[in-house]
This record gives sequence, structure tokens and C-alpha cells, in this order.
Amino acid sequence: MQTNSIRLAGLALLVCGMTAATAAFAQSWLSAADAKGIPLQKVTDMLHAVMEADRTIYTARVVNRLQNEDKVITADEHFADKKALPLPAQMFRFAAERVGEKTQMFSYSLLSIWPINKQNASRTDAEKEGLQAVVDDKSKAFYKGETLGGKKYFTAVYADVAVSPACVNCHNNHLESPKRDFKLGDTMGAVVIRIPVE
Repeated sequence: MQTNSIRLAGLALLVCGMTAATAAFAQSWLSAADAKGIPLQKVTDMLHAVMEADRTIYTARVVNRLQNEDKVITADEHFADKKALPLPAQMFRFAAERVGEKTQMFSYSLLSIWPINKQNASRTDAEKEGLQAVVDDKSKAFYKGETLGGKKYFTAVYADVAVSPACVNCHNNHLESPKRDFKLGDTMGAVVIRIPVE
């Protein structure tokens, strides 16, 4: 049992390190974009590449392995009460909130046409259009300018794909899930990255 605790503690440190690395990477690239004129589309593509890598690693190598393969610990939306792992969507939201505490240079979120948690539904026209676009074709990102609260933003939307059985099983078996026929490789939602444009 102690070995499992040590292993879990090590994995938790790894995930926290990935989140901090994502924030540091984003901050440095956004600064470079200002200095060198890197197109915002390229900046959001780079940010998404890091986010997608972190999310996939946590989902496949931590949650799926420990829950479905090794059967050491489960992932649960009530992880604190149940002494479980946070769900991948929760880890993503925690990281987005942490980044939001560190910088106003960009924000990101995980949204879906079929959200289990209603706060993850699209709200803006760009989000709705982008979500539908990546559901229709997950190979292409969606980019659009939008104005919110009198401020202009560059908004990028990327398909969020089911990368492991943990994704599919969670969504298909959740009592509040509006869609229960996901398969591996399906688009389940989207990562939305927003950069203010001065």
C-alpha cells in the first residue's frame, strides 16, 4: 500500500509540474509573439499542442492506467471526498484557473456541445460555431475574431478527442451525460483559447 501511495504522490508531482510548465511555456511564447510578430494563430496552435499533450498524458498514462489497467485508484468528480483522482476535465479546468491567476494574456477552457457540467456549454457565437466546426471535422482548428464586453479577442477552437477508454466510459456511463454513444477517437468537445487583441 505504501508503494502505491509513493507512486501516486510521484504522479501528482508530475502532473503539477506539467501544469506549471504549460503556464511558463505560454507566457514565454506570448511575450515572443509581441516582440517578433508571431501570428496569433500560430501562438494558439503552439499553446494547444502543449495543452493537448498534458491532457493526453494525464488521461492515458495516469487515469486510464491507474483506474482501468492497474485498478489502483479511480477517477471521480467528487475526488476529494472519495480520495480519488480528479477527472481529466477537472484537471484541465484547474490548470486553466491557475493560468488565469498568473496572466491575463490569454485564457482557455474545455467546452462541449454535450456537456455533463452545464458550465462547459458554449456561450458565445464563436464558441458555438467553433464547436460545431470541430465536431464536423476534427482535423481542422477553427479561428475567429470576436468582441466580448467591448474588448476584441482572437478565439481558436480545437477538437478534444476521446484518447482512452477512461474518456468514453466516463461520458457514456454518467447519469447526466446528454450523449452516451462515444467511441475512442470521437470528438467529445473542444479546447477554446482566447487572446485579447489590442
